[in-house]
Amino acid sequence: MPAAALIAIYLGLVLTPLALVWAQGLAPRTPWDELASGLGLLALAMILVEFLQLGRFRAVTSRVGSDVVMRTHQLLARVALIFALAHPFFYVSPLAPAPDWDTTRRMAVEYSWPAIWPGILAWLGLGAVVAMALARDVAGYRYEIWRFLHGLGAVLVAGAGVLHALRAGRYSADPTLGWVWVAGLVLALAALAQIYLVAPLLRARRPWRVASVTPAALNTWRLRLMPEGGHRLNYRAGQFAWLNIGHSPFSLNENPFSIASAPSEGPQLEFIIKELGDFTDRIGQIAPGTRAHVEGPHGHLTVQGHADAPGLALIAGGVGIAPLLGILRELAATNDPRPTLLIYGNREESQIVCADELQSLARDHGTEILHVLSEPPEGWQGPRGLIDADLLRRHVADAGRQDWLFVLCGPPPMLRGVEAALIDIGVPAPRILSEQFVYD
Repeated sequence: MPAAALIAIYLGLVLTPLALVWAQGLAPRTPWDELASGLGLLALAMILVEFLQLGRFRAVTSRVGSDVVMRTHQLLARVALIFALAHPFFYVSPLAPAPDWDTTRRMAVEYSWPAIWPGILAWLGLGAVVAMALARDVAGYRYEIWRFLHGLGAVLVAGAGVLHALRAGRYSADPTLGWVWVAGLVLALAALAQIYLVAPLLRARRPWRVASVTPAALNTWRLRLMPEGGHRLNYRAGQFAWLNIGHSPFSLNENPFSIASAPSEGPQLEFIIKELGDFTDRIGQIAPGTRAHVEGPHGHLTVQGHADAPGLALIAGGVGIAPLLGILRELAATNDPRPTLLIYGNREESQIVCADELQSLARDHGTEILHVLSEPPEGWQGPRGLIDADLLRRHVADAGRQDWLFVLCGPPPMLRGVEAALIDIGVPAPRILSEQFVYD
């Protein structure tokens, strides 16, 4: 199923209520009243479909990428908020009980408290849910707490919105549209149940154990997992997974990490995790044998499907080396003959992850490795500063590598700068792969 088909499905789901309204053939009201109702219908439909854009359904993310799905989820939630906030202010008909002869409520807007209070709750709740999402990084509360409140708020908004439509909606009084709202709410709740109940039950049957936790660089650790039993994770080098260590499979204490191991190396998994706050500050204290649960794989930062690329250039910043290390390991394990280039940026030399292994890859696999330090030690012979346009021009354009495949992972500012620089020197956009999970 191509991405265009997914867009068509989304539009079909969101516009179905409007199509059913048109099919009812009711006498029209003022244009402003119709606009108000249309905005409300669209907002509610978009809210219900948002539950299917949670980034965990691989049937969708495998087509367009997890980062694209999550970014779309965020942007469409803001659009739904705008529609919902504007919805009640466009009504111009009087707020009064409809006359007995006005059976289709053409001349008045329903305002009774049983019909209005769910709409007020949904109206306020949606604003709170979106505001919490936008302010998550600024507020500083733990991810697990935010995730619980975000999910709970979304359920309350969806439920109150459907109840408001059924009680107050002129068009939703039609049984067909009413059942569409009920079915949409059931599907939304089923999507949550799949993620928070069904998937954890399946993970509980395929547990993992921590095999080792060893230093990889300054404040950065290598976490290795082994499966309990004969199962394994079928993933591609460069993908990521949600990792839950030491908690129940139903716990919200899970976070996404890139897989640094190579599929060809065996069933074990390796993650490169930097101490960045919350539970990551305690990674080094995890005892071998601790039970873990893995949900995945996710992501499209993989070179599979790009066999036509004559060479591979991997550009990493900091702990962004993790998925690229997995790709390099897989290329070496499968004896891929294509030339490879790794440009790896860090602040200081002690932050270089798996420095000895990178040297071995350069020696045994022939990978050209270029370390770039913004605060190099005295006597440093490599490039200094940041991975900028001049450095890329020297090692890409001047070397005639514009037709290679470029895989990027690192801080968002670095990704944006590198992508722009690569395009400026003639690298086609389809030849650039990256994933970004930090948004405004």
